Amino acid sequence: ALFSPALSVVKATPVASFIVLALVWMKSGSIPTFTAFLMVLPIVWLNTHAGLLSADGELLEMARAFRLSPGAVFKKIYLPSALPYFTAACGTGAGLAWKAGIAAEVLGRTALSMGKEIYDAKIYLETVDLFAWTAVLILFSVAFEKLILVWLRRMNKRFAGGVQDAL
Repeated sequence: ALFSPALSVVKATPVASFIVLALVWMKSGSIPTFTAFLMVLPIVWLNTHAGLLSADGELLEMARAFRLSPGAVFKKIYLPSALPYFTAACGTGAGLAWKAGIAAEVLGRTALSMGKEIYDAKIYLETVDLFAWTAVLILFSVAFEKLILVWLRRMNKRFAGGVQDAL
């Protein structure tokens, strides 16, 4: 309840507005990371919260009956319940993070960045360069998303045992 209003504001605010506001307060080199974080935060937060709320009530009752420690309850019940939601959020958020980060690089004219190269290609009407950089970004985005999802699937398998391992 405490974070809900802030998350609603972040979800409703256009990416360009965050970037321009960040240009006023931050160095241009940190704006892409900040923007990507802000765009992905509500997705990950809300999905993970939904996953935690979906924990099986009967398993929680059984954990209380067996007097499992709070750490064991989190690791064996809440974590396996939330990880699929977290994985889905990260899969969605990875592509969005790339888009927001590149938009911030373009608007912030971040030195030595792909966003700056896209901006320069636009300014100098280098259509071939614009398409080439866009293709490179798409490939990086897809590769990054795949790497994140492979890592998250491994984490899901690692914690899939759930409460049975605790008992």
